[in-house]
Amino acid sequence: MAKVIIGVEGMSCNHCKMAVEKELKSLQGVKDAVVSLESKNAEIEYDENMVDIEKLRQAIKDAGYTPV
Repeated sequence: MAKVIIGVEGMSCNHCKMAVEKELKSLQGVKDAVVSLESKNAEIEYDENMVDIEKLRQAIKDAGYTPV
């Protein structure tokens, strides 16, 4: 398992946080995703053999936010 922290721009409330977490956790290979409104980032634990960082970044975009 690998861990990565990706910045997330555009979140302003708990709904935003939950939307990003839900989208990330829906990816096969993502074991856990914890999004912080305060830090404006997502800490993701994932299987690098099943999903890559670009797919994680795309999931954040799909949720309506900007990965940085």
